[in-house]
Amino acid sequence: MVFTMLSNCKFGQININWKNYTSDLIISQGKIIPNWWRGEGHLLQLSDIEDVLNFKPQVLVVGTGFHGIMKTDEALREYCKNREIILAEFTTGKAVDYYNKLNNKEKAVLAIHLTC
Repeated sequence: MVFTMLSNCKFGQININWKNYTSDLIISQGKIIPNWWRGEGHLLQLSDIEDVLNFKPQVLVVGTGFHGIMKTDEALREYCKNREIILAEFTTGKAVDYYNKLNNKEKAVLAIHLTC
């Protein structure tokens, strides 16, 4: 695994393995995918994340921003439900806490919006 714990998560910034990231990102299968962007900004759609869901994670943790502005499209909710992927949505700080507590991060995807 590429990282240990995520820390110092604050509006617009997160620290992973002593490196600061200042853009939205995805962590999947031990890889950090920085500079992640969605087709409609504050709407998370299946097309924005489908490639990292192809390995069939057990959990998709979504950080919806510090004020919870980003929403999840119904088609993505159905996709997760039909494939028995747990969809865990929280404001970004809580999503990071949840992700840090997961025992099997290899079977999880974290997608976080660092602002809003």
